Amino acid sequence: MPTQKQMDEALQAELPDDPAATVAIVGQSAIVMGEISPKIEARIQEVLANAGQEVPDDQIQFARVRMTRGLLAQTIQSRMMRESFLLDQVATQTAEKRREAEETMQAKARQMFFEDEVVQLKKQYEAKDLGELDAKLREKGTSLAARQREFIDAMLGHLYIRGKVNKDPSVSLAEIHGYYHTHSDDFRHAARARWEQLTVLYSNFPNKQAAYDAIWAMGREAFFGGSMQAVAREKSQEPFADEGGQHNWTNKGSLASAVLEEQIFSLPTGAMSQIIEDTDAYHIVRVLEREDAGITALADVQDDIRNILRDQKIQAAQKEALAEVQRRVPVWSLFPEDIPGAKPLPRIATQPFPKPSTLPR
Repeated sequence: MPTQKQMDEALQAELPDDPAATVAIVGQSAIVMGEISPKIEARIQEVLANAGQEVPDDQIQFARVRMTRGLLAQTIQSRMMRESFLLDQVATQTAEKRREAEETMQAKARQMFFEDEVVQLKKQYEAKDLGELDAKLREKGTSLAARQREFIDAMLGHLYIRGKVNKDPSVSLAEIHGYYHTHSDDFRHAARARWEQLTVLYSNFPNKQAAYDAIWAMGREAFFGGSMQAVAREKSQEPFADEGGQHNWTNKGSLASAVLEEQIFSLPTGAMSQIIEDTDAYHIVRVLEREDAGITALADVQDDIRNILRDQKIQAAQKEALAEVQRRVPVWSLFPEDIPGAKPLPRIATQPFPKPSTLPR
């Protein structure tokens, strides 16, 4: 449930009723309420239909405002990327050149939309033709035209990011060594072991002697048959029995049973233990592999470090690309606090789409 402060803020927010009302201006592109509200209202109606009870009006309004702000912020971000891509294409050329470049790019993106996206949408909504598809999309609060606009924005934004961010940056050995030594604590590990285990629970037998006889028979079968895993799958009574009683790498100090841990970290590797008496069960274990505490060798983590550094470089490049977008593309929004660097949208702009002379400068 929202806090009272969040509820009050949402109830004080004024959302335009007119679908043609501008709710944001991104560069030279306006976003109108009609791009946002149908999806929000469709989602609200879906939630109300499934609620099974009456929902108070103030909670509905709170949800409407919060969802509107979230979707508007997403739309602004997408439109900012599109605007940045177009700026890269036309630089300081005339408005006519911009229109020509935009029309060319939109034509290519529109072709991809109908060749790829529409085909997938038809399958998803089981629509035979575009008219039926549009009708089904409208039931979900969108339309074919809206999906096309979103696809074009996303495509141009993707092209912008692809041109700014190297998806496979090089990572030098010096960088790998530097990271390894700087983060040496991350590569320290406790003593650890992996083992096979047979278990019988006292609670599954009439008395402890019967349980002892059962574990003795299981150990004998495993010893002479040579396969603890086969015996574990068939007869063992611990959680890993279905996996042949195999326990993967486990750090010393993490086992609940002190008796088991003492045996696992002291037995010779490869040798079956004697019957181990625990508080609620008998066990037999065989240690498969054990490592002392220490630091993992660089050779064993070199590839992991390379991937970490590569991801860091990609994230840094993406962050810089987004920062550049915010510097280059001016934004006016009905909720400027949701977009870094955005300015409040003048009241006149929230009326049906303003004439060019009324746009803020």
